[in-house]
Amino acid sequence: MKNDTLFIERFQNRDEAALSKLYDNYSGAIYGVIIRMCRNEEAAQEILQETFMKAWDKSHLYDASKGKFYTWLYRIARNTTLNFLRKQDKLIQLEDLSVYEDEGVEDNQELHTELKGALSKLDAHHQKALRLVYFNGLTHKEAHEEMGVPLGTFKSYVRQALEKLRVVYGKELLLLICILELLT
Repeated sequence: MKNDTLFIERFQNRDEAALSKLYDNYSGAIYGVIIRMCRNEEAAQEILQETFMKAWDKSHLYDASKGKFYTWLYRIARNTTLNFLRKQDKLIQLEDLSVYEDEGVEDNQELHTELKGALSKLDAHHQKALRLVYFNGLTHKEAHEEMGVPLGTFKSYVRQALEKLRVVYGKELLLLICILELLT
């Protein structure tokens, strides 16, 4: 991926061969992120395609001086996946919830209670940082302004809070984030 600079420039100039090369180079890693978040192969494939289409449409927005191409693509994939998960959550709420009244609901309620309890044990600034980003859907820039702290400090809050939750649960961080978002 070191030699991708030329392909990225060509990609930004709407070269389809460059898009194909970048897809080959990055789709595996991006798919891994998506599948860990949504746990659905069919949806992950669709989200992967949508991610690359969004990247293609917004290729002019990528700025190498602000970060790596993978990071830019990762953000698009993450946001696209989160949007998909939010839509699924809305669909579930519109259904007749009585069909879910079985022993699985108890397990979900226990996990929900456990996760809420874990969040309540975090420092107030860590709780607020997670809520703003993962529950209210704000960007880090919007959230740090909301909290009135420097962006670097805000990012530290999020990183520290997620690390504390990861230590407690010993699970993959992205899976925990998805569970938190779906249960809140």
